[in-house]
Amino acid sequence: MEALWVGTAFLLGLLVSRLGLPALVGYLLAGFLLHALGVRSTPFLHQAAEVGVLLLLFSVGLKLRLKDLLDPKVLGVGGAEILAFGLLAFLLIPGLPLALALALAFSSTVLVAKVLEDKKELSTYHGRLAIGVLVLQDLVAVGLLALGGEKAPSPWALLVLLFPLLRQGVAWLLERSGHEELLVLFGLTLALAGGEGFRALGLSPELGALLMGALLSGHERGTELSKALWSLKEAFLVGFFLEIGLREGLKGVEGGFLLALLALNLLKSPLFFALFLLFGLRARTAFVAGTYLGSHSEFALIVALPLAGGLAPGLLSTLALGVALSMAFTAFLARYAHPLYKRLEPRLLRLERRGHHPDQEPTRLDGATFLVVGMGRTGGAVYRVLEERGEAPVGLDADPEKVERHRAKGRRVLYGDAEDPELWERLDLKGLKGVVLALPDLEAKLLAARWLKERGFSGLLAATSFHLEEDPALEGAGVDLIFHPFREAGEKLAERVLEAAAIMDGVSYGRSQQMGSD
Repeated sequence: MEALWVGTAFLLGLLVSRLGLPALVGYLLAGFLLHALGVRSTPFLHQAAEVGVLLLLFSVGLKLRLKDLLDPKVLGVGGAEILAFGLLAFLLIPGLPLALALALAFSSTVLVAKVLEDKKELSTYHGRLAIGVLVLQDLVAVGLLALGGEKAPSPWALLVLLFPLLRQGVAWLLERSGHEELLVLFGLTLALAGGEGFRALGLSPELGALLMGALLSGHERGTELSKALWSLKEAFLVGFFLEIGLREGLKGVEGGFLLALLALNLLKSPLFFALFLLFGLRARTAFVAGTYLGSHSEFALIVALPLAGGLAPGLLSTLALGVALSMAFTAFLARYAHPLYKRLEPRLLRLERRGHHPDQEPTRLDGATFLVVGMGRTGGAVYRVLEERGEAPVGLDADPEKVERHRAKGRRVLYGDAEDPELWERLDLKGLKGVVLALPDLEAKLLAARWLKERGFSGLLAATSFHLEEDPALEGAGVDLIFHPFREAGEKLAERVLEAAAIMDGVSYGRSQQMGSD
């Protein structure tokens, strides 16, 4: 049975990826197809799906910051959207329970987290806003589960307030977990312990895994832990998307209710966009974050299960299909969110509020000779060498926290998102000898390179490439110099080994000559 699940998911995932869609759309289709063929979910698949979700949210927690959750924009937008959308769903669909109407206001935590992670945007300003809204929704979910018929949180749930006290002990264990299988087991243990611990207290296990990861947020080995868990998490997450279709299938789907769900789905992103604008964000941030948050949530199915006895026949099947379609549609839009904004930019900018925005980007570089886009390890090293050689580099990064860390070291680093066309349209590029695109995401590098060429930039354009198959796309976008960090680091090491060996041979030869003369 397991081979059938995995094989079907692989084939349909491969098919839709060739059509330019995210592979998860294929996994969703595989679930519905298998259900139609008589295959049903099993406790094993359910457990695998849950482990995948817990690992995903644990990974998100590793990059979470408390101040992001307490941001007035997160609280205001998230709270207003739940109330407005929940009321709209309650009025639009007669007979819909209030708990389920509010649950439809939620966005898919799994989908948004996966999209942000795949696009390397978890640390960006819009990524943190989206995650903050999702965490707020998870907190509201605790109350909804009680309202929907689940057991109320235990009085012992107040112990969660002592959760931060675990940080030192967890960090101590992380530092002693090595770099291989022990590190993977440590991360898996934390994710499962957070989920099971919160479940025992009557709270959301997903929230527990996320907060367990947040205990290690900012730790110097947090990124290494996240990378170690990546493959394991991806494999288990396939089970989650499969189970959506396998749980109910298409039996008894009610057309009117499905159309209502899809209509509501089309309204969610515009509502988020309007609310983000209302709270003073730029049109681009509001559009991208709103697009990512546009799906219905798997949480709606969780709320609906205890209510199934009092719901109309076929509602659960219809709800499962509606959630799956909304995920597929949002995943498709998310893939093209940045180019889509570029097309709509003139119209959307008119809706932007005047004045200073918290996500404001630079327009001048004040005498810089090189611009380094992406100030991670590679970008930081490029910046340092350029500065040592007498150049005047300026760094650019979409992670506000990373910007502050570099500024604390005395470096000129500015906030800016390379996938924002408005940045490249307004930025004064005069005096620049070159731009280095040291970004982890290929799409971001391609967009930035194309927009730079559209601006008529004639200086050197360099970019990192982590896979040889990326080179033709980068060259087609106008990149002059391509650097392969992994391969060329090995070549550099070989050169230094040969240089050191030659020196040692010279020393040995000198000693032998001296011994001969003696």
